[in-house]
Amino acid sequence: MSDIFHRSLNAIDPEIGALMNADLKRQQDQIVLIPSENYASPAVLLAQGSVLGNKYAEGYPGKRYYNGCEHMDGIEQLAIDRVKALFGADHANVQPHSGSQANVAAFLALLEPGDRIVSMKLDHGGHLSHGIPANLAGKLYDVQFYGVNQETGRIDLNEVADIVKRHQPKMVIVGGSAYPRTLDFKPWREIADSVGALLLADVAHIAGLIAGDAHPNPIPYADVVTFTTHKTLRGPRGAVILCKEAHAEAIDKAIFPGLQGGPFMQSIAARAVNFKEAMEPEFKTYQRQIIANAAAMAAGLVVEGFDLISGGTDNHLMLVDLSERAYSGRQAADRCEEAGIVVNRNTVPFDRRSAFITSGLRPGSPATTTRGMKETEMRQIAKWIAVAVQKDTGSKGRAKIKEEVREMCARFPIYPDLDYTV
Repeated sequence: MSDIFHRSLNAIDPEIGALMNADLKRQQDQIVLIPSENYASPAVLLAQGSVLGNKYAEGYPGKRYYNGCEHMDGIEQLAIDRVKALFGADHANVQPHSGSQANVAAFLALLEPGDRIVSMKLDHGGHLSHGIPANLAGKLYDVQFYGVNQETGRIDLNEVADIVKRHQPKMVIVGGSAYPRTLDFKPWREIADSVGALLLADVAHIAGLIAGDAHPNPIPYADVVTFTTHKTLRGPRGAVILCKEAHAEAIDKAIFPGLQGGPFMQSIAARAVNFKEAMEPEFKTYQRQIIANAAAMAAGLVVEGFDLISGGTDNHLMLVDLSERAYSGRQAADRCEEAGIVVNRNTVPFDRRSAFITSGLRPGSPATTTRGMKETEMRQIAKWIAVAVQKDTGSKGRAKIKEEVREMCARFPIYPDLDYTV
């Protein structure tokens, strides 16, 4: 059996090996601007694909329901201790499989079915797990929404305070998946306190910025903080819940046995590695560059004639408003991909097109920054986007951009020594 470790995956399963190598090449040759995607380090990938996936470790460190978990306890405790230190939290649960499950666990821990939540509208930058009708949260809880100001594209805290006062929720949620501006959590605490509500901060997108001291930290103000580890934090796929000590027992019970059984120990080990990496001084430099790169690309897009929701960005992403263009967000994203640039279509506030078609693009800078690209490259990318989305550019024109993109990407390789066919 050990011989398998000296053979290529392609030799063992050529179909999967070929597809994996093809996507490795795609990742290498394309510019990825999806703000929820990043490139985990080789050390994170090694932990993620390790023998730890063989072990069932239902429960928590020191309180497992299976024998043989002493090393699992050590691994999970390291992840817990590191993430608590990284963010300054009282308590951490590192077992959630995803950000959506982390949010649902927080709801189950702190709310009763039918309780009221106030959260951000999905098409204004919120997240589906915050209570859209089709989501579990929307089915279990009475969810009311706030949005951004139509003129400024920013959250108006006075309006939020009015909505919270009117609806008297049990929980207020701050944070989302497409808000390009800084969040100051102190006034959100004051708004929640005005009606005796809990405050949940979902910082999935900006967790890396917070860990790198490039964005305000919600820990002093929020009762619960949820985030994923694979966006700006640059770790493996997965999620974390941080909370005040008063909520620790309820949060842990909501994850296990409330929502999940045995944790993915290989993923928890990979998160522990990721948290160690995020404690290094270079990580702060990286987060500052993410913001600088996003600002450079935003400025470049404005120069190219695009409108941006709120006029720009303070963080890692921006929303390009195509509502007055003849082409949709879906068409623009498809044309960009044809030119070797991967970006996701996204709704914009007050969107008149459907969520499947959309009137916006949501570019971000984490993945390009991981590759080592800087402001010069981001401005060039903005120029390519402007040309690529024009209908009269045509397939031939986009093919020319794709070749130029490939040449740029070759100067900034990812995993240069990785090859699933060797």
